[in-house]
Amino acid sequence: MANVGKLQETGKGNVLIVDDDRNFSWGLCEALKDAGYKAASAVSSKDGFAKLSDSPVDVVLLDLKLGAEDGVDVLKRVKKEYPDVAVIMITAFGDIPQAVECMRNGAFNFITKTAHKEPELFFATVGNAIESSLSRRRDKLHRQELKRFYDTDDIVAGSEVMLELIRKAAKVAESPSSTVLVTGETGVGKELLARLIHERSSFKDGAFVALNCSALPENLLESELFGYEKGAFTDARTLKKGLFEVADRGTLFLDEIADMHLRLQAKLLRAIESKCFRRVGGTQDISVNTRIIAATNKDLRDEAEEGRFRLDLFYRLSVVPLEVPALRERMEDIGPLTEHFIKRFNRELGKNVRGSSPEAMQRLLTYDWPGNVRELRNVIERAMLLETDDVVLPGHLVLEPVRRGRPAPKEAPAPAGEEGAQTPAGPAAVRPEADTLTLVEAEKACILKALKLAGNNKTRAAQILGISRQTLRTKLKAYSEDAPGLDEEPEL
Repeated sequence: MANVGKLQETGKGNVLIVDDDRNFSWGLCEALKDAGYKAASAVSSKDGFAKLSDSPVDVVLLDLKLGAEDGVDVLKRVKKEYPDVAVIMITAFGDIPQAVECMRNGAFNFITKTAHKEPELFFATVGNAIESSLSRRRDKLHRQELKRFYDTDDIVAGSEVMLELIRKAAKVAESPSSTVLVTGETGVGKELLARLIHERSSFKDGAFVALNCSALPENLLESELFGYEKGAFTDARTLKKGLFEVADRGTLFLDEIADMHLRLQAKLLRAIESKCFRRVGGTQDISVNTRIIAATNKDLRDEAEEGRFRLDLFYRLSVVPLEVPALRERMEDIGPLTEHFIKRFNRELGKNVRGSSPEAMQRLLTYDWPGNVRELRNVIERAMLLETDDVVLPGHLVLEPVRRGRPAPKEAPAPAGEEGAQTPAGPAAVRPEADTLTLVEAEKACILKALKLAGNNKTRAAQILGISRQTLRTKLKAYSEDAPGLDEEPEL
């Protein structure tokens, strides 16, 4: 087994062999070292755990019959104390029931001591185990880093629309197989919601892998998603696993899914439907159990009607659609979010800011937030980074000088006989005087005026207001408690 110079490198790392057969352990150690791995051996579980605590280990090759000890019991302890370490069980004789028991208790794989007769298979198994171990560690570090910016365990929300969204997401997380489509404007927190679903699901022990579909050209995106075989193209010098494979038993988050090329959409659809795919240049199907969460700030149905997105893929992705509302549609969340960000940046920047002044909060509440929650976070971080006061004041807030909204659509004709038929149908045209109404009253007046301008057509009214049709329906349902039948306006 020592002659492995021509073997394909599948990844180097630290390997610990725990086997009471000293000759076997020594031979295996030397073979691993010749192949470029760092290897050590132990003749008992006590010795093995001592080495695990002393130095980093990626993979443990563990004897099933470790003298008087039961290797399965040792396996359980390793997975409990070192969950990121991959364990490959080794035995003198193949035993299917034992192999099944080991896999159920967390073993990465199960091989016999005759593996030296097939060195390529042996080193491929070790390499894959190391890759799995490193992937888990990278994902854990990534999650810890993200905690600095996102509270995925407790999304900050005070509005009923967000609380209802979180409740719905929690139900989705309980489902073991449903694909999810998350929609919403840039900066509303679509990836945060996807991570919440992942961390509350049965896939939480697997990796959460995020990919921005608009960041790569078609050929590179295909390689990232599905990987490629050695020799598949000129620069394919080694085998590369795709993110579908890396996220096996975990979650693959596909951001900006609307920007994926049509040809690649067809391959993605097949992978979702069949739970298997082929690497670029490959001939064999690879089975995976990967949950797909897709996100977009575009209307996929409109994209499909324009021929830019496959309608069948849209239906497959939107088994459970979740829409994250824009921040201007849930102004009740601005106060809690501001307090949350102040507390966070107090920790990160070593500050002691007590909160925001009423005048500063008023500025935050009267701004349109085109960048949504991400923009709010940046505004608070900038204020706390550059200012020295113990409260956030209006002068600390760097906001756009003019409130920005979505571009106004074309004018909508008023119903026949109505005055003001030439009134522009945009948000500014239907916004009431803010100083004479409460926020709720102003919002209601805007919606009723938009409905009037749109001839009671909810879709058109939503366009006028710059909000989604579902958000409009939710608002109308709330208002219908005071005015029964309001949420049943006929579509004209």
